Amino acid sequence: MIEKFLNWADDFLKEYRQKEFNFNIRRILRKEEINEEELLFLLYDQDDNNLILMAERSKKLTERYFGKVINLFTPLYLSNYCLSGCKYCGFSVENKIKRVKLNEEEIIEEYKAIKSQGIDSILLLTGCDRINTPFEYILWAVKEARKYFSEIVIEVYPMEKDEYRILVSNGLTGVTQYQETYNQKLYEELHPYGPKKDFWYRIKTQERAIEGGVFEVTLGILLGLNDPIEDTFKMLIHAKYLMKKYPKVEINISFPRFRPAGTNFSEKVKVNSKTLLRLIFSSRIYLPPLGITISTRESPEFRDNIIGYGVTKMSAGSKTSVGGYFRERDSGIQFEVEDRRSVKEFVEVIKSKGFRPEFTNWIKGEIA
Repeated sequence: MIEKFLNWADDFLKEYRQKEFNFNIRRILRKEEINEEELLFLLYDQDDNNLILMAERSKKLTERYFGKVINLFTPLYLSNYCLSGCKYCGFSVENKIKRVKLNEEEIIEEYKAIKSQGIDSILLLTGCDRINTPFEYILWAVKEARKYFSEIVIEVYPMEKDEYRILVSNGLTGVTQYQETYNQKLYEELHPYGPKKDFWYRIKTQERAIEGGVFEVTLGILLGLNDPIEDTFKMLIHAKYLMKKYPKVEINISFPRFRPAGTNFSEKVKVNSKTLLRLIFSSRIYLPPLGITISTRESPEFRDNIIGYGVTKMSAGSKTSVGGYFRERDSGIQFEVEDRRSVKEFVEVIKSKGFRPEFTNWIKGEIA
């Protein structure tokens, strides 16, 4: 059970903080596999020279396992209705924003607009609201998306295994579910009520989805809510648990930094770019086959420079309001994006770095 592994991670982290270690960074980076103590040493290390060595190791491992390919996807928000009171989110039920839900005709318009940009992988998102966006609504959206895209991933409210099984039989390929923070006490403070309040039900979403037949899942934390090392360490333990239990499923992680979202919430911990790089490099070195996603929350400069150094999947041309690809709609945003370049512009950047932009994730065919 995942509870056992995360409780162990919590105890291990507390114990590590009370010890003094003197690891040799070069020795660690020469190893094919590193253990959890060595992972924490990489995460905590503050030496800029070591960060350069970690970047070089991360680059070699990324090319070994993924080649010179960046998988691209585009997110589409179907609705901003939400019943949860998350303190940091622009879609929180407490925010007085205009609530919008795409109807069937509008969804098709958005699919066509996204497809016209060359995108073949789509991420469908809603708030946590089974009333305004019931399962049948999600099912219809997935069925219709199958006509346009080869990869269909959802990031909606957690579902039951049987619901995921129905979605998979109608075209669903993956599920993304952010835990936001793995610190249970803080999680409960940040999610005081609503469907998102249940820490353990949410954390088991990926397992239910995998047992329902999806080919890929993504774990995520929101940097700025908690100690980034604690959350990254526990997320990686979660990812390792899933990789060992379900070896044929693609496991991905993502750790976006907090961005303004039209709330009064202020990030508790500032995570600078150097720290984010350390998290990315450490993750790649600890779990070489792990997929790592970077979104348009990050600046164009950061996204351009991280290509080849650990990241395997990136969003492009993103909108965080409802719809927005076919036409703009008067709705609130979930968060501000910083990289506003078009898909075409970003594709040219990837090519200029000597990498191939890939619009279709072929791993699902290999698994099937």
